[in-house]
Formats: sequence, C-alpha cells, structure tokens
Amino acid sequence: MTEFWEASFIEKQTMWGFEPADSAILTKDFFLEKEVKDILLPGIGYGRNAKVFTDNGINVTGIEISETAIDLAKQNGLDLNIFHGSVTDMPFDNKLYDGIFSYALLHLLDQHDREKFIKDCYNQLKPNGYMIFTTISKDAPMYGNGKQLGKDYFEVFEGVKMFFYDTESVSQEFGNYGLLEVSVIVEPHKNAEDKPPFTFLIINCQKI
Repeated sequence: MTEFWEASFIEKQTMWGFEPADSAILTKDFFLEKEVKDILLPGIGYGRNAKVFTDNGINVTGIEISETAIDLAKQNGLDLNIFHGSVTDMPFDNKLYDGIFSYALLHLLDQHDREKFIKDCYNQLKPNGYMIFTTISKDAPMYGNGKQLGKDYFEVFEGVKMFFYDTESVSQEFGNYGLLEVSVIVEPHKNAEDKPPFTFLIINCQKI
C-alpha cells in the first residue's frame, strides 16, 4: 500500500511531463541573447524547466518546497544546487544572479506573498539582470471558477487558490521593479493533449 501511495504521489509531482514549457524555451533564448550565465529558478519542482538552461551552458540554482520533487530532479540527472524551502522564505543565500525565471508559481500566492516574492527576486538580481515570470491570465478558461476570495482571486478547487493577472495588475505589482514587457503565451499540456491549454502572461523585468 505504501508503494502505491508513493507511486501516486510521484505521478502527481510529474503531472507536467518532462518536456520544458514553451515559455522556458523562450526564456532560454532570451537569456542566451543577453549573455545571462547564472540564474535562479524559484519553484524548480522536479526540474523539467531547468535542463533547457543547463544544456545551454547556463548555471542554475533552484528553490523547491517538496523534498520528493528535489529527489526526482536528482534521479533525472540534474546535478545542481537546490535549496529546500518555500519561496516565501527567500532569500536563501546572499548571491546575486544574472537572471531569475519563475514558472506558474506567482499566481498561487496571496497578495502579501506575491509582493514579497517579487521584491525578493528583484533584490537578488545583479544590476542589469533580468527576471521573468510566467503566470496565469484572466483569459484562462478557469478564471471565475470556484469561490471568489477577492478581486481576480479564486479558490478554483479545494485547496488551490489562484490570482489571475491582466495588464493592469501586472503594472501595479511590477511597476516599481523594472517592468519591460508583458506578452501572452498559450501553454499546451505536452503530456496530455486532451487537456485545454493554459493562457499565461510572460512578465519580463530588468533591474536598473
């Protein structure tokens, strides 16, 4: 029975598959163009979005709250430094990074934790460094589902709370943090083509 539950938990942990998200690939291309060499990935998970960076010569440090996910990353050949803990407890070191990439994490935080997370990421950038967030948009099909907790903030199903961004809320939360560009990306479920895609915003900032 223990083996069954462990297998189920691992399956849930790897629900996104092992192919990198399209926004991670775009970010990799951007970082290579800007000669970004050393990056932080808060919420690295089991590493599906890390390998696309390491395979292109970019040094990656991760943060991850799930020990199981960290173990899976190591089992899948990711030999890199991953801090075990929540992004709400950042910073974990005093290092400054050339770039930061956060995928599908920001919208899972409440307003206080989002504000702290954005500020902490910005503070860990070197001058002229870039931070890029992929976060869910109000154009996503689940917007408005479940119990409303606040403006654009819903418990979409039990235990899962999401804040849905638009250009106005991006400007409000990132306006003091070197906001460069906001773009839309539709991310498919690469391991489950029958599931509807997510509509995300890619938020790109530079530390001045």
